[in-house]
Amino acid sequence: MGGPVMPGNPLMAVGLASALADFQGSGPEEMTFRGGDLIEILGAQVPSLPWCVGRHAASGRVGFVRSSLISMQGPVSELESAIFLNEEEKSFFSEGCFSEEDARQLLRRMSGTDVCSVYSLDSVEEAETEQPQEKEIPPPCLSLEPQETLQKVKNVLEQCKTCPGCPQEPASWGLCAASSDVSLQDPEEPSFCLEAEDDWEDPEALSSLLLFLNAPGYKASFRGLYDVALPWLSSVFRSFSDEEELTGRLAQARGAAKKAGLLMALARLCFLLGRLCSRRLKLSQARVYFEEALGALEGSFGDLFLVVAVYANLASIYRKQKNREKCAQVVPKAMALLLGTPDHICSTEAEGELLQLALRRAVGGQSLQAEARACFLLARHHVHLKQPEEALPFLERLLLLHRDSGAPEAAWLSDCYLLLADIYSRKCLPHLVLSCVKVASLRTRGSLAGSLRSVNLVLQNAPQPHSLPAQTSHYLRQALASLTPGTGQALRGPLYTSLAQLYSHHGCHGPAITFMTQAVEASAIAGVRAIVDHLVALAWLHVLHGQSPVALDILQSVRDAVVASEDQEGVIANMVAVALKRTGRTRQAAESYYRALRVARDLGQQRNQAVGLANFGALCLHAGASRLAQHYLLEAVRLFSRLPLGECGRDFTHVLLQLGHLCTRQGPAQQGKGYYEWALLVAVEMGHVESQLRAVQRLCHFYSAVMPSEAQCVIYHELQLSLACKVADKVLEGQLLETISQLYLSLGTERAYKSALDYTKRSLGIFIDLQKKEKEAHAWLQAGKIYYILRQSELVDLYIQVAQNVALYTGDPNLGLELFEAAGDIFFDGAWEREKAVSFYRDRALPLAVTTGNRKAELRLCNKLVALLATLEEPQEGLEFAHMALALSITLGDRLNERVAYHRLAALQHRLGHGELAEHFYLKALSLCNSPLEFDEETLYYVKVYLVLGDIIFYDLKDPFDAAGYYQLALAAAVDLGNKKAQLKIYTRLATIYHNFLLDREKSLFFYQKARTFATELNVRRVNLPPLPLCGWAPWLAPSHPR
Repeated sequence: MGGPVMPGNPLMAVGLASALADFQGSGPEEMTFRGGDLIEILGAQVPSLPWCVGRHAASGRVGFVRSSLISMQGPVSELESAIFLNEEEKSFFSEGCFSEEDARQLLRRMSGTDVCSVYSLDSVEEAETEQPQEKEIPPPCLSLEPQETLQKVKNVLEQCKTCPGCPQEPASWGLCAASSDVSLQDPEEPSFCLEAEDDWEDPEALSSLLLFLNAPGYKASFRGLYDVALPWLSSVFRSFSDEEELTGRLAQARGAAKKAGLLMALARLCFLLGRLCSRRLKLSQARVYFEEALGALEGSFGDLFLVVAVYANLASIYRKQKNREKCAQVVPKAMALLLGTPDHICSTEAEGELLQLALRRAVGGQSLQAEARACFLLARHHVHLKQPEEALPFLERLLLLHRDSGAPEAAWLSDCYLLLADIYSRKCLPHLVLSCVKVASLRTRGSLAGSLRSVNLVLQNAPQPHSLPAQTSHYLRQALASLTPGTGQALRGPLYTSLAQLYSHHGCHGPAITFMTQAVEASAIAGVRAIVDHLVALAWLHVLHGQSPVALDILQSVRDAVVASEDQEGVIANMVAVALKRTGRTRQAAESYYRALRVARDLGQQRNQAVGLANFGALCLHAGASRLAQHYLLEAVRLFSRLPLGECGRDFTHVLLQLGHLCTRQGPAQQGKGYYEWALLVAVEMGHVESQLRAVQRLCHFYSAVMPSEAQCVIYHELQLSLACKVADKVLEGQLLETISQLYLSLGTERAYKSALDYTKRSLGIFIDLQKKEKEAHAWLQAGKIYYILRQSELVDLYIQVAQNVALYTGDPNLGLELFEAAGDIFFDGAWEREKAVSFYRDRALPLAVTTGNRKAELRLCNKLVALLATLEEPQEGLEFAHMALALSITLGDRLNERVAYHRLAALQHRLGHGELAEHFYLKALSLCNSPLEFDEETLYYVKVYLVLGDIIFYDLKDPFDAAGYYQLALAAAVDLGNKKAQLKIYTRLATIYHNFLLDREKSLFFYQKARTFATELNVRRVNLPPLPLCGWAPWLAPSHPR
């Protein structure tokens, strides 16, 4: 159905046709002709419809013509010519959608700024002495040198001295002329009005009405007569409040017209009566009137719009009354008139049913042109009836047919897409709106009205109600490009100002300065106050851009010109102070703030006083006077709290956050939390999402770093997440989902683990959308880790595998190394299936570490493998990695890891029964300890290692004499440490050795008595002298390793 127009598809036709056979009309409305006669088609002949309207070339008679009995000479080859039968129909897409008043309000909204009338709050904590790097490189030929800017400012100030103070805004911006070449004149209203008190039975009293209605052809004033809303009645019969009474009077006029033989007046009066009866659902009576109107016409097509209206209304009534015989006669002719008549007037709500029937016939007849024409008429019909949502599918189908037909681009497509965007906007489908607006801008070179209409649609569908979306920049530039000399020149200033505000809103102050400079030049004749406002805004942009000296020069030029009013002088003084602070001149800044405060107090401007005090507090804080800063900030808060939030909400929120930050640093912290919460409440009440987001971020930091609270931290992070969704910041949303997942994971309950899994999956979806592969891989792995904690092993392997695939897809070996190691950590740190970590460390991560030359990662992995294999009772395999760890530690010069490596080698050799090698590596580990010992942990290490060495020598190597030496070294360390339990154990061992093996009863008795003393102190009931069976190794030999 949507394919290109093929030669086999029936085409619509216009122009001349030749009759194929004789035809005798069955009524006055049907044309009688002979074979070979030439017939001029009026409008178009639509395939799949049996009738069309034509004019006999020889006789000039107009009537219905059988489509099957004529051969068309002019088929329509272009789809656009089939959709629109004249130029007026194309204007439907832009009619009444965006007026000049709408354009004025839009540009006032976008170009308006309170910088020129309200003191600006210094929102930067530290003075900027250097120009920051611009995030976005300005387009070529947009950047201006400061000296060039200053010279332009002086020139404008010279011109403004001769300008009027309050120039009048131009009455017209030329918007309509620029947007469309078609101008539709308002229909002429009748020059008479009939009252209820007039004598309607007197023919002379009705003469004006009857003569007006008896015109043989169509007049522009008849449009309101045929329209579905019948506006003509309210203009001619203003005094009739009762529709029943009006119907009676029109019936009297009908009788008078019938007596006088005024057939056209009779037809139009009968049509009016039929419409009134239809509105009151008196269908039978309406049918009689419409049939009488049709009879009064006697086959005349002089007023083609009247004929269309009568046939359409009569056909709709026949369909409602299910009169099949009449429907078969009238409906095909009505459809032919509706589809084939250019720019006909919608006269009945039921017209849509007839058009849908025609659409079905066009689809059945495989005529894409007729289908497109029917879709256009249906869309226009529903829009005319204020039913834009009903028009949506027909507009979509129309655009699809045009695209698939391969027809060339046309100007009406842009307006059609904008109309479609407007309907999507009503249905709250912002993404489709933005897509349609973008496609419309790419179709053709946009007109001024179309560009401003696009800006308005983007603003209406912005995620935040008071934001300025970046997409509007393209359409504002289009609007500027569409301006020609003499057309819309008054728009240049507001357009440049709007662009400057837009770029400034998004932090691109360089281009904003350029556009504001052009706005200053464009408004050179706009009046003194407007010029000063633009110059103040330009200076503020230089301040934000880190060019405070340039801003000071501009403001000084305005002062020297003596053109600013008193309130503007206050704004300038405050801005000068901000610029002075950022250049490091604190004293001069304080003096300028004082002047600004004095002006605000003299004028009674409480908001400006509050901002001035807040700025003074920020200056004191910058100078290191925190107590004084707190005093001024508190005074500012008191003034702000008395003002309506709608005026000062954002500034109030910023000052509260600043005060909260100050209290958090200096104490009391609880008071700082109170200011943060107050700021949040103010931001919520005024509905400003960005301020809410800043306040919640401070509260999240407070509860995570200043006064940690897991519950409050989770609550405020979830609130921050909802705000991030509102501002459509996907990057921030993904980061918050990660953070919240970690917070829930730290709670350690099954319910918290499931919540963490849910947030991790949400973050995974965002990272996939943003195509952040590294974040995506970590999210897959995090989900696998949570499934491991929940003991769902089949999903663990699946998620880890997907994470590895994503990491390998990036081709980054470092990311692969990080992911493989993290996957192994899941099992290594867990309590079950720990053996799975070996393959991740040994077979995947370690080869990548060797390939990339990452020695630290290689050492870390070897340490993990040694500890893991020791736990898994595989000491022989662990020896290889222990030797690798030792070599890497020596290469890197890492003494701690070298000592750990020696210790682990000793433990593995001990487990394998190699006592002498174990002794050697233990002594190597002890040789790397710090000397002298600094911490108790180091002394305890000596105790444990010497005790193990004694056990190895005594039990494995069967040398009680050397074993006694190691035990005595362990005893010395234990005495130094003051560890009584260790001393009890060692004294017992020594007493056993000297009693049973070295046969020194004196020393045996000494050690035994010492053991009994410690046993008494530790409440140990019995001390056994015989040697106890030892395990040969201690569980502390394979502790958690340093990573």
